[in-house]
Amino acid sequence: MRLIRAADYTDMSMKAAGIIAAMLTIKPGCVLGLATGETPLGLYRRLVDSCNHGEVDFSQAKAFNLDEYRGLEPGAEQSYRFFMWKNLFSKINIRTENLYIPDGMAGDPEAECSRYEAAIAGCGGIDLQLLGIGNNGHIGFNEPGDSFAVDTHLVDLSESTIDANSRFFGDREEVPKQAYTMGVGSIMRARKALLIVSGRQKAGIVRRAFFGGVSPDVPASILQLHSDFTLIGDEAALSFI
Repeated sequence: MRLIRAADYTDMSMKAAGIIAAMLTIKPGCVLGLATGETPLGLYRRLVDSCNHGEVDFSQAKAFNLDEYRGLEPGAEQSYRFFMWKNLFSKINIRTENLYIPDGMAGDPEAECSRYEAAIAGCGGIDLQLLGIGNNGHIGFNEPGDSFAVDTHLVDLSESTIDANSRFFGDREEVPKQAYTMGVGSIMRARKALLIVSGRQKAGIVRRAFFGGVSPDVPASILQLHSDFTLIGDEAALSFI
């Protein structure tokens, strides 16, 4: 594991954007695995700015979303497809045919999961997977449990995850109870894994996940075994280590 300490959220975002920009420079046709949530917003703003200034080129790149809610229309403001389009895809020169996101409205969940895994394999696998970490140690929507889920799958969201995401909905009851997510195996097959974390509220889970034992009780802990894993955290998030 490579640990990078950032002074604050802005510095964390800058350092992470630099790693992704370097990947795009070294391999213009790279395959990126991308995450949603508040944490990567600063990183995405920096990539947009770099693209608009001609410093980064997404025209040959492909992007796979880490996850998507089940049951939300693609145009729903809370869908991750909408999130990625609003905050990144509509503002950079990536081709729409190179965007891959699980279909939250798919009628056959098993077939959709197989389709998504086949699409990743068909593009040669993910070169760099961007991740955040939940308060309970989840990555993507891989929740704590008795074992690590391997491939893309449909998951029942934990109560803590539903609570955390309810701020994006008018009412807690509106939060979807299931989501599609790349599995831990899907994530671990990425050639590079990059996890970003910010804020003192994440300090405890950072210590458990990356400086404790590897256990499906803390899904992110599996990243300790990744051959090319970088953790970038600000001082607050790394304050317990």
